Amino acid sequence: MNDLVSNAQDTSDERHAARRAALACMVTLAVALGIGRFAFTPLLPLMLHGAALGQPQIDIQHGGWLASFNYAGYFVGAVTCAALRVEPARMVRLGLVTTVLLTLAMGVTSQFWVWALVRFIAGAVSAWTFVFASQWGLRRLAELGAHGWSGVIYTGPGVGIVGTGLLVSMMGGYGATPGWIGFGLIAAVASAVVWPVFGAGSGAAFGAGAAATQGVVRPSGNPPAAAHAPRVPHRVAAGTHRIDAFWLVLLYGVPGFGYIITATFLPVIARHALPGSSWPDLFWPMFGAALIVGALLAARLPTHWDNRMLLAGCYVLQALGIGLGIVWPTAGGFSLGSVLIGLPFTAITLFAMREARRLRGEEAAGLMGYATAAYGVGQIVGPLVAAPIAERTGSFSLALALAAAALMIGAVGLVGVARWPRGRGRMPDCGCS
Repeated sequence: MNDLVSNAQDTSDERHAARRAALACMVTLAVALGIGRFAFTPLLPLMLHGAALGQPQIDIQHGGWLASFNYAGYFVGAVTCAALRVEPARMVRLGLVTTVLLTLAMGVTSQFWVWALVRFIAGAVSAWTFVFASQWGLRRLAELGAHGWSGVIYTGPGVGIVGTGLLVSMMGGYGATPGWIGFGLIAAVASAVVWPVFGAGSGAAFGAGAAATQGVVRPSGNPPAAAHAPRVPHRVAAGTHRIDAFWLVLLYGVPGFGYIITATFLPVIARHALPGSSWPDLFWPMFGAALIVGALLAARLPTHWDNRMLLAGCYVLQALGIGLGIVWPTAGGFSLGSVLIGLPFTAITLFAMREARRLRGEEAAGLMGYATAAYGVGQIVGPLVAAPIAERTGSFSLALALAAAALMIGAVGLVGVARWPRGRGRMPDCGCS
């Protein structure tokens, strides 16, 4: 009887520890990405009209530059994670503190190039924090045998997006400057709440016991959503994996370009299409809410399904969501479009990283890094293409059409690769071996 009570207590303690770890990582990602990275989107319309409130103002082209600086920072952060030799918990704490300071800096400075530098650094910090928080959380869950909590971690960006979007909707009349300062203070409070979880004792999760299960993530800067599968699939034959790796890297860059135009300019686009309406401020939170749902659902899909076909389906959903904003620029069209773009957002990362692990097994870190870099390049290019087109034509329709077309081409490419007979022909080596 005592043994039964003891086992039940141990199980309860493990569930509590798993829940605590997952929620702490969720809050961390909400701060680092939802605020540090994506608060820019709902605040951008306010920055475009700051002069009316006596605050700094930018035009749409400079807004595109600020977005691209942030995405360039994220790209640099992603590809430099492998060089960082820092304990994950310590890196998470550093990332939280830096995110708070950088967010506050956006509200207390007014020089464009200072903003550009801040957004670049914020991008790098968000990538580092994302990777190391994921690494810490997934290893901790693996040690506790609680893989089911992994999906909760990746709702963090969506939680942050919903929160920032709703707050801007309610308090937007005060302008962007108080918005940045307010988000910095919220980030500080949230960081203080989870700070103890990443304390000195957290290093226990990385002892010898966890080493046997740590294959879920490597410190290489890769989005580690692939860890939802407890077993690593067998690698494909060496003669074909380079071909598949090349196409994975190339085609994973497509959604980076495809979604980022909407993710950067959605409130601006909606306000232009629906002048005077209260709806535009709600589309970004809808995107975040859909992201949360998608993160939880994608983790529950069967792992034996073909990742490339799943990716193709995600690309099509996002293309349809973008297309709705062009052909049906109403509250209904933007609402449904926001949901269709948000639902596959995290799923795309999950399926791509699973495919990398299918190709490379425990040696997938390099391929994940190349794929992440390709995605980052797409994010950088998107605003640089969209902003000049919008300024020249007075509309984002052409830029959105290019994004939707790119996603559809990417989907066709993935279906083609999935159906291509193994062992036929050779494609260029992406250098990922």
